[in-house]
Amino acid sequence: MNRLILLVALVTALACSAAQAAPKIRVLYLDQSVGWRHAPVTRPKNSNGPTLSEIALAEIGARSGAFTVESTQDAREITPEKLKAIDVLVFYTTGELPISPEAWQAIQQWVSAGKGGFVGLHSATDTHWNYSGPGQTYTAFINGRFAGHPWTEGTPVTIQALGAPSPVNKAWPRRFAYAEEIYQYSDYDPAQVRALQALDFTETPLRRPWLVPVTWAREIGKGRLFHTNLGHTPSTWNDPRYRAQLLDAIRWAAHRIPGSAKPNPEEQALWALRSLLAYQGLPKTEVEARIARLAGTDKAWLLQTAARTAALRPLWPAKPENDKRTFEVAYQAVLADVLARSEP
Repeated sequence: MNRLILLVALVTALACSAAQAAPKIRVLYLDQSVGWRHAPVTRPKNSNGPTLSEIALAEIGARSGAFTVESTQDAREITPEKLKAIDVLVFYTTGELPISPEAWQAIQQWVSAGKGGFVGLHSATDTHWNYSGPGQTYTAFINGRFAGHPWTEGTPVTIQALGAPSPVNKAWPRRFAYAEEIYQYSDYDPAQVRALQALDFTETPLRRPWLVPVTWAREIGKGRLFHTNLGHTPSTWNDPRYRAQLLDAIRWAAHRIPGSAKPNPEEQALWALRSLLAYQGLPKTEVEARIARLAGTDKAWLLQTAARTAALRPLWPAKPENDKRTFEVAYQAVLADVLARSEP
């Protein structure tokens, strides 16, 4: 009996010690919509009750024991004083948020100093506001801005992990089929982030000849930022894999788990050229063989050519009936260079 009592006391002491060593992460979740309002951030009809995503984050935090979460739909609550009481900011937002220049400067300093982390969900890239103060604009900070979603809700896509396994992606298979609304981006700089997942157009019916990242991570000073394209569809929020990724993203942003955010622009460039070749309709085996040959090519050419594929996106006709000739001329020129360079 005495041994049992001692064992229980020891386990309790160890548990308390672990709890003291790693206090729960304090999350502030902003799901404010100044533009389009998505279903996961819409309050119940005739009610001020919690949104689907607010409930989901609270459940993830409670079941994991890793974090507590406070939710708000008013960006004005994010003040320098509020930042002192939290560890991670999570945004699922749209439109021109009412964040003052002083508050945005404070957020950037908070992240850069390693005092807090940032997690962006789905339409966090469809968020902006005018800012000309110290540091970066919000678009530069998150490294992308919504530029349309050819892959509307329920569109089948194939998502592929890039590079070495990442702790933030371990909930998903390295390659998997999914159905979601997927954004493409302007103002996306591959040199600033580590792309973790991207659309694979060799197995996605609706194709585009440029890179479409799905998740990425970056370091800003001593702080960490993670963004995911996923989260439009309510069913995604009920997917255990998505919930597990959000948990890992929050833990990673709070420096509770390791994981590289070193930019991988060359790998992204190869994936952009893979997208270009897949758009042309080449067989997957040929696409992969050509990309394997391009992996050893001149770095400057690779990055420049990937930038040319990104420049194709704004040339894409806004409507199906619009003239496509400008796009086609530019596309065929890049394609000819890539085909010539990747010949056996």
